Amino acid sequence: MKLISPHTIISILVNDQDEALRFYIDMLGLEKRNDISFGPNLRLLTVAPEGQQKPELALAKPDVPLYGEAYINELRGHQGRKLASIFVTDNCQQEYARLSERGVTFISTPDKQLYGVEAVFLDPYGNAFSLLETSQSIRAIFKNILMGTAA
Repeated sequence: MKLISPHTIISILVNDQDEALRFYIDMLGLEKRNDISFGPNLRLLTVAPEGQQKPELALAKPDVPLYGEAYINELRGHQGRKLASIFVTDNCQQEYARLSERGVTFISTPDKQLYGVEAVFLDPYGNAFSLLETSQSIRAIFKNILMGTAA
């Protein structure tokens, strides 16, 4: 599925970039795009659905000495309270079953909403993502800005 979005990179806070990379590749089926080290504790690591140009998810480990522990804790306090991003799929129930079999933790099962069928899952760090099968009417309205499927 083609992704069209004004976003280039969406930062996702993680505690361990290598562990996060395994989750996003092995569990969600994304591919690694960039892995660049700029020095100690400064690494740009991005993933995205195969064939998708943008946006990419930056698996970002916050630099506590640079930003301070209080600020990092404030950022982490927002994890799970709002959606980090939305992955659009053609069949939410099927993707839910496939990702569940891979061990992805869902906090809601596929549920019909006015805008489509949606399930919400978490990464290992509490970042929440929507898995969304949009309704036909929403698809028509947003056909040029929907994000691609997770896997």
